[in-house]
Amino acid sequence: MKRQGVLLVVSGPSGVGKGTIISEVMRRHPDVRRSISCTTRVPRPGEVDKRDYFFIGADEFAHLRDSGRLLEWAVVHQDLFYGTPREPVEEALAEGCDIILEIDYQGARSVRGLLGDRATLVFIAPPQWDALAERLEGRSTEDKEATRKRLASAVHELAHVELFEYLIVNDDLAAATDGLEAILMAERTQVNRLDWRPFVDGLLREAGQ
Repeated sequence: MKRQGVLLVVSGPSGVGKGTIISEVMRRHPDVRRSISCTTRVPRPGEVDKRDYFFIGADEFAHLRDSGRLLEWAVVHQDLFYGTPREPVEEALAEGCDIILEIDYQGARSVRGLLGDRATLVFIAPPQWDALAERLEGRSTEDKEATRKRLASAVHELAHVELFEYLIVNDDLAAATDGLEAILMAERTQVNRLDWRPFVDGLLREAGQ
């Protein structure tokens, strides 16, 4: 049966392990695509333009936003802009490809407003606040001010869990990966995503109905 693609919108505080969980699911399911967001922040060590993000300037970001070419966009950590190019996502879903978006709760809310139940929203939470704080404070690539901003953003993220259908607590990577994979597999079989009528009509004809 043909089906629409699944759009998993994965959110959660910075440092909670979203990227690692997503990478593990994609390793298990190589056909799943990861949407590449655009951002005005500078690349971290090891990040590559057009692979990890589209790293662009503020003026270019504003042009994409104002011309309606972003599926969602948001201000994150008070002074950085992130957004999702709209056309590649919608084309992939129409072709039956599954897409994962890793965005903050503001972006998740925007996607839900535009796409309704075509998007499945998943929140990843830490097992304890101290574990999240220690992980962020241990990052050697950021100064104390950057860490403070991320912890402040984490408070806002956690306060908006009600926006999401699913909640995964990342206290064990394998179990959290299993959880996200289970959501993907369940969403793939939803009747409203499937072009089920030709299949069922064929079964009924075989049954003599």
